Amino acid sequence: MTLGDLLSVLDRSGVLARPAANGQGSALGGLRVESIAYDSRAAADGALFVALRGARFNGVDFARQAIENGAVAVVAGEDPPADVPVPWIRVNDDRLALALLAARFYGDPGRSMRVVGITGTNGKTTTSYLVQSVFEAAGIPCGLIGTVQYRVGSDAREAARTTPEAPDVQRMLREMADAGCGACAMEVSSHALALKRADGLEFAAGVFTNLTIDHLDFHGDMDRYFAAKRRLFELLPHGAPSILNVDDRRGAALAAQFVPRLTYALDTPADVMPAAPPSSLTGLSFDARTPAGTVRVRSSLAGRFNVFNLLAATATGVALGLPVSAIEAGLERVTLVPGRFQVVSSEADDGLCVIVDYAHTDDALRNLLNAVRPMAAGRLTTVFGCGGDRDRKKRPLMGTVAARLSDTVVLTSDNPRSEDPERILDEIEQGTAPEIGRARTLDRAAPAGPAAPRAWRIPDRREAIDWAVAQAAPGDVVVIAGKGHEKYQVSGGEVRPFDDVVVAREALARRRLGRAS
Repeated sequence: MTLGDLLSVLDRSGVLARPAANGQGSALGGLRVESIAYDSRAAADGALFVALRGARFNGVDFARQAIENGAVAVVAGEDPPADVPVPWIRVNDDRLALALLAARFYGDPGRSMRVVGITGTNGKTTTSYLVQSVFEAAGIPCGLIGTVQYRVGSDAREAARTTPEAPDVQRMLREMADAGCGACAMEVSSHALALKRADGLEFAAGVFTNLTIDHLDFHGDMDRYFAAKRRLFELLPHGAPSILNVDDRRGAALAAQFVPRLTYALDTPADVMPAAPPSSLTGLSFDARTPAGTVRVRSSLAGRFNVFNLLAATATGVALGLPVSAIEAGLERVTLVPGRFQVVSSEADDGLCVIVDYAHTDDALRNLLNAVRPMAAGRLTTVFGCGGDRDRKKRPLMGTVAARLSDTVVLTSDNPRSEDPERILDEIEQGTAPEIGRARTLDRAAPAGPAAPRAWRIPDRREAIDWAVAQAAPGDVVVIAGKGHEKYQVSGGEVRPFDDVVVAREALARRRLGRAS
C-alpha cells in the first residue's frame, strides 16, 4: 500500500495537520508502506512509524531508531527533530491516527465481520466466551479478543493484554476474516477506549456489563472511568444496537442516551429478563423472556453474576437476529471459562470445594462470595491479595468485603510489581481489621476450629494456598481470588511462573496424601 493511500484516510478525518516536512511532500504519494509500527524496535524495512506520546515515554524520541530499522516515514503529533532523513507527517492526534491508519492498512476487516464489543468492569471475559459460542452455534465462525486469549480461526494465542493496540487488533481481525470468521467477540477495556485503540473499528453491537471501582489509578475518578466506557457506544455506527445492563445505574444512563438498544436485568424492567434462576455449584437453569420469545438457558456456569453474563449473551444474540435455538445451544456449550469460578477440586476425592476466580475488585469479590456462601456446607475461606502499582483505593474495600462474607480470610500477595508486598497487605488490612481483628502471621501451632483467628497474613501466595487447603474441613469451600487465569506472578521486576489452578491442585494432592497416611 502507498503512503498516499494511507494518508487519505487521515486527511478525510481531519487528523492530518501537515502533509510533510523536509521538502519531501512530492515524494509521499508513491512511497510503499509494508507495515504499521508503533514500537521502534518492531519497525522493519518499509514500516510507517507512528510516534505515540505516552505517560512515561515519547515515541518521537525513538523515531531515529525506527528509521535505522527501516521505517520509511514517521507520523507524529509534533514537529520533527532536525535533519530527519524521511518524510515526517504531522497529525493532530497521534493515537487516532494510529487507529485509522491500521484500519486502512489491513483493509477494514471489521466491515466484513460482525464485531461485538464488550465493555464493563466485571463479566467481560465470560460474556465474550458466551457470545462467541452463540455465533458458532449459529454456524458463524467467530474469533475472540480478550483477557485470557485471542482466538484466530483454529489458532488460540495467550493474550498479552485485554485489548491490544490498534494495529494488533486490526491484524488479528484481518487474519480472522481471511480464515473465514464471520464474527468476533471482543473485550474492550477502558484503557483501550481512552487510548483510542478501538477507533476505526466498525462494531456490529456494543455490550455494557456493569461499572464498579477499578482502574482509578489511570482514570482518576469514576466519572472519567465511565466516560471511557461510554466511548464504545459513541463509536457504534448508525443502527448498531447497544446491549445494556440496566440493573447498573450507569447502564441505565446509557439506555437513556443510545438507540437502538436492548436492555437486560434481573431486578429492573428490561427487554431480556429471567425467571427466578436456581443456582448451585453445578450450574444454572432458567427461562429468559426476550423480544424473540422465551430462551431456555441451561448452563454449567454458576452464581448470580453469571446470570447477568448469560443474559448479556442472550440479548446480544437476539439483537443481532440469531436463532433462539442457536442462542440456547451456544450458552449450554460453554462449560468452563479459565479462571472464572473454576472448581479445581474433586468432591469425591477431596470432600471440599476449591474455587479459583479472577475477582480483583470489591464488587467482583462480593458477587463471588455471595454466590459461594449458600453452597458451603461448612466454612468459607477466602485467599486473596491486591496488585501492586494499581488502584490503591480498592484495597481496603476488598478487605472489608472478604471479612464480612468469609469465615476465614487469608491475606497474601497478588502481583506486587514494584511495591512492597507488606505495604499492600497493610492497606488491605485497613478493611479487614475493623471487621474481624488484625491479621495474624502464619502460625501452624495456632488453635483450629472456632478458637482460631479469622484473619491470617501469609505473603507467600503458594504457602497461603497450601495452608488454606490443608486446614479446610470436609464441606468447606476455599476461594482463591484475584489472579484467575494468569500463569505468572510479578514481583520486584521479576516475572516468574505461577498458576493458581496448578498450585491449588498440588495443595489438594498433598492434602489427600496427608489424609491417607
